[in-house]
Amino acid sequence: MSTATIVPTVAVDTARSRLPREIDNRVAYLSFALAYLLGHGAAAVSRGPAALVNLPGWLPMTLLAAGIVTGSVAATLAATRAQRGASAAEALAGKLLGIAWVTGFTALFFAITGLATTLDMPELHAILWPTGSAFVVGLIYLAEGAARRNVLHYTLGSWLALIATAALFLGAPGPYWILAIAGGGAYLVAAALETRRLTPHR
Repeated sequence: MSTATIVPTVAVDTARSRLPREIDNRVAYLSFALAYLLGHGAAAVSRGPAALVNLPGWLPMTLLAAGIVTGSVAATLAATRAQRGASAAEALAGKLLGIAWVTGFTALFFAITGLATTLDMPELHAILWPTGSAFVVGLIYLAEGAARRNVLHYTLGSWLALIATAALFLGAPGPYWILAIAGGGAYLVAAALETRRLTPHR
């Protein structure tokens, strides 16, 4: 009687021990939120025919890059910690998702540079890099969310992909406002919801 009740418990505990830990995305989400709010926000108020303030041209990109680098490092560290104890198949999936970031942004570079060169419109860089980057990030989040069964990550990716492409319908500085408010705001909401998502796994 006791053996019949103990064995399933041991089997479940052993199966759970083989699963990789959940990835805590809160630091990454907050870093990306600040990158979008400050970087794209600075671009929104300082660019376009009716700029609200006069800021150095390098400032928006610097703010954006600082937040993205911080968020990328935080996301990489969190993913690495979560892979400890993962099976070979799960570890391979993690590596392939990591490579997808390099592939995605390399393809984006070719697409934007090719379009700007072929159409002789160098100004495309200013609008396609911010929107294209958010689009690529959104698609990779979709893949990561599906692979890791993380609905919050998947939903955030869907939102980023949609707002990034919809922003192209607006003239400057409209896309920057969309990315700053809708993109940065989405990251803030995701960071708040991430705590609730992780609670059952503590």
